Amino acid sequence: MERIGLACLDRGVAVVIAETVCEGVRVLLGTPVSSIVVDRRLLRLSPREHATLFDRVAPGVSVVVVMGPETPLDVRVAHELAGFRVVARPVVVEDLLEKTPAEPVAGARS
Repeated sequence: MERIGLACLDRGVAVVIAETVCEGVRVLLGTPVSSIVVDRRLLRLSPREHATLFDRVAPGVSVVVVMGPETPLDVRVAHELAGFRVVARPVVVEDLLEKTPAEPVAGARS
């Protein structure tokens, strides 16, 4: 996530990085953001439970979930059905920016 954050900064996109999902939730409660990027490996709840959590903490903010190529198709589909945008790893920053609004992006580091 740090590499992604730096690449976004190079393209003029403001970034906030949190070490854990819990820290990310605390950041979101106090920092307005236009997009959230999170590594799927950090998510411990079901996709629907996480969608509810993110919607309560940051209503209306798009959430991009980064997944590795080894992620089973049913897991990817479950996240997409829950309303998340999914980006495969390795992340190409242009693909990420295509799926997110222009400013600030909050991320949870793996």
